[in-house]
Amino acid sequence: MNSTQPVAASFNDSTPYPAGPAARRPTRQVRIAWGDASVAVGGDAPVVVQSMTNTDTADAIATAIQVKELALAGSEIVRITVNTAEAAREVPAIREQLDRMGVSVPLVGDFHYNGHKLLTQYPECAQALSKYRINPGNMGAGKKRDDNFAQMIEVACRYGKPVRIGVNWGSLDQDLLARMMDENNRKPQPWDAQAVMREALVVSAVDNARRAEALGLPGDRIVLSCKVSNAQDLIAVYRDLARRCDYPLHLGLTEAGMGSKGIVASTAAISVLLQEGIGDTIRVSLTPEPNGDRTKEVVVAQEILQSLGLRAFAPTVVACPGCGRTSSTVFQELASDIQRYLREQMPVWRLKYPGAENLHVAVMGCVVNGPGESKFADIGISLPGTGEQPVAPVYIDGQRAVTLKGEHIAREFQALVEAYVEKRFNTHSAPAS
Repeated sequence: MNSTQPVAASFNDSTPYPAGPAARRPTRQVRIAWGDASVAVGGDAPVVVQSMTNTDTADAIATAIQVKELALAGSEIVRITVNTAEAAREVPAIREQLDRMGVSVPLVGDFHYNGHKLLTQYPECAQALSKYRINPGNMGAGKKRDDNFAQMIEVACRYGKPVRIGVNWGSLDQDLLARMMDENNRKPQPWDAQAVMREALVVSAVDNARRAEALGLPGDRIVLSCKVSNAQDLIAVYRDLARRCDYPLHLGLTEAGMGSKGIVASTAAISVLLQEGIGDTIRVSLTPEPNGDRTKEVVVAQEILQSLGLRAFAPTVVACPGCGRTSSTVFQELASDIQRYLREQMPVWRLKYPGAENLHVAVMGCVVNGPGESKFADIGISLPGTGEQPVAPVYIDGQRAVTLKGEHIAREFQALVEAYVEKRFNTHSAPAS
């Protein structure tokens, strides 16, 4: 054997790669509260899913309805735009409407340009919000910027509200960027412009957080974010940000895009960081189709966390992609129906059947991988492929339990899944003898 050729390690002398994300980066913990309810961000808390409304906040009813929809879909924090006097005046009404509907999700006010005025002129708005999002790049320049920032931090201190200092490369502090570009040009080996911009994002976030603390805001009321629209830039910025501070970090691309592009870009960037233990709260900023469902971004965020094994929100459905053996659409329709059914049940099951979100269901289309995948699942079905005998064995906890036949296989399998959930996760059921 040529000694220069690599030799594969044997089973006995190899060390397996670890499965799962790295240990979470240690951070301070921030509590975002409303009434008796609160959401913890950072520290030992699970990664939190949040979203944002796209209604006109001045329309209190429409905004409250959308907040409720996002909360029911699983958004644990919801951000609303507060950009005008009319919007600021309606924030207390939105909060009251949500409270009447029994929706205790915290509301975050998103402020740009005039936030210092709105928070001071409308104290009821400042009190009704659970957290403020401040963009230091959109607060003026020089002393004006410093004064406006100080006003917003003063209001946060007065009402005991946490703040997300959210830097965005589309609205980065131009004075800071120009100064850093000049300093870079004087270096013997200057960085490229993109690297300087990434550095400016990190410096702006950390410096403004420290200034907020100097103005009296406790360090455990500060969350940071540095939003960009490119996955590789996001990864680089947050790796650097994570090394330089211990504030909780909010992850997300600022303009992810529409459809599969937005989903893939967000998943690629956020997943790499979460796998490295970086990130305490996430948002997937999808551009919805015209009149599209805003809750889709919540589902995608949940599925990122669930796919990485960080949290469980709804039962997992495994289904094969289909091939020439599965010319029928039966297994596709059943997989789609079961997945939709399970997610629709979760608001009730979360209370009635704790742990049901960890359920693993397999819907397979033929005998090649069908029985094997079904045995690995909690409950699985192997449907007949093209030319196969028209029977569908069902496996429960790894054992073949029943074989379904006829026209109502889908309905019967759904009933078996429901019965399995009732038996396994019903905490009030009688103990097994």
